[in-house]
Amino acid sequence: MLTEATAGILQRPARSILTALGTVLGVGAFIAVLGLTGTAASQIDTRFNKLTATEVGVQDTGGKDAARVHLAFPADADTRIGRLNGVEAAGVYWRIRLGRQDPVRSSPLGISNGADARTQVIAASPGVLPAANSRFVQGRSFDAFHDARHQQVAVLGKAAAARLGITTLRTHPAVFIGDVPFTVIGVVDDVDRKPELLMSVVVPRGTAERIWGPPTDDRAQMLISTRLGAATQIAHEAAVALRPEHPDYFNAVPPPDPRTLRTAVSGDLSQLFLILAAVCLVIGAVGIANTTLVAVMERTGEIGLRRALGARGRHITLQFLTESAALGLIGGLMGTSIGTATVVSVSAFREWTPVVDPMTLAAAPVLGLATGLLAGLYPAWRASRITPAEALRR
Repeated sequence: MLTEATAGILQRPARSILTALGTVLGVGAFIAVLGLTGTAASQIDTRFNKLTATEVGVQDTGGKDAARVHLAFPADADTRIGRLNGVEAAGVYWRIRLGRQDPVRSSPLGISNGADARTQVIAASPGVLPAANSRFVQGRSFDAFHDARHQQVAVLGKAAAARLGITTLRTHPAVFIGDVPFTVIGVVDDVDRKPELLMSVVVPRGTAERIWGPPTDDRAQMLISTRLGAATQIAHEAAVALRPEHPDYFNAVPPPDPRTLRTAVSGDLSQLFLILAAVCLVIGAVGIANTTLVAVMERTGEIGLRRALGARGRHITLQFLTESAALGLIGGLMGTSIGTATVVSVSAFREWTPVVDPMTLAAAPVLGLATGLLAGLYPAWRASRITPAEALRR
C-alpha cells in the first residue's frame, strides 16, 4: 500500500505539489498566526508591565479641610518627592477652568482667527512633562526658573499646536489664554503617560497660581514616575513626604496588578487568531479534497484495472487515503517550517523575542496528517465505488 501510494504521488509531481500546497498554506498560517499572537502578547505584556509598574498617582483630597484647603501640594512638592529613593520624576498638575469668553487663541486680542475653545489649559510643575516621558519635536520644557519667576511661557501638545496653527517656533509664537499672552517655548510630539497633554496648553504652576489662583473645581494631582520595583513603596511614602503634618490630605494610588487584564487580553487575542488559523486549515482541507477528487476522476481507468486484477474496494480506499494523508503530512512539515521562519523573521524585523509553543510545533505536522486524511475520505470512498466494467469502459 505504501509503495503504491508513493508511486501514485511521484507519477504526477505537479498535481501532488498543488495538492500539498493547501496543507502547506493552512499549517503555515496556523503556526505563523499562533506564533505571532504569542510574540505580540509577550510584547504587550512587557510594555504593559513597564508602564503600569512605574507609575504612581497622588490625588489632592484635602481631607477634612477640603473646603478650606484648595491646593494641598506644597510649592516644592516636586523636590520633596524627588528625594525618595526610586523616583525618576514627579510633578503636580491640574486643569484650569476658563470661561466661555476666554478661549485659547494664537492671534492677537480681538481677532477670532486661530481661536479654539476646545483646547484645555493645564497648570503643571516642571516635573510633570518629564514624568510623562514627553518627547519634544521643537523647543523644550519650562523649568524651575520659569515656575519660580512666574514666567508667561507655555508648552503645546502637537494636537493643540495643530489646532492653533502653530507650526514653527522660529517666529517666537504666542498663545492667548483669555487676555493673557504666553510665549510658546516647546511642542510635545508624544508622551508615554497622560495623552491628554498632547491636546493641551501646559503652563507653569506658579504662573497659573498668580493669574488664576489655586484650583477650585478640579483638585490637583501628582504624577510620579519610578524605577521598576519602587512604585508600591513610593505610594506608601508619598503622602508623608509631601505633608508630614497632614498626610490625610492625599490619596496615593499604587500601580494596579496587571495580571488579570493582561491574561484577558492575551486570551482574547489567542481565541481570535485561533479561529483565523482554523479557517486557514479548513481552506487547505477543501483544496486537498478538491484536488484528490479530481485525481480520482482522472485515474478511473487505473482504478478499474486494479479492481479487475483483484483489488477490493477497501484496498482502493486505503490507497487514496494513504496518498492524501502522506500529502497532508508533507504539507504539515513544510508549513511548520515556513510558519516558524515567518515568526522568527517578523520578530527579528520588529526587534521582538519570538515566542512559539513547542507543543504547537510538534502538533502541526500531525494536524496536517489529520487534515489530509479527513480531506481524502470522500474522494477515497468515491474511488472505491467505481466498478471495474464501468472504469474500463471509460
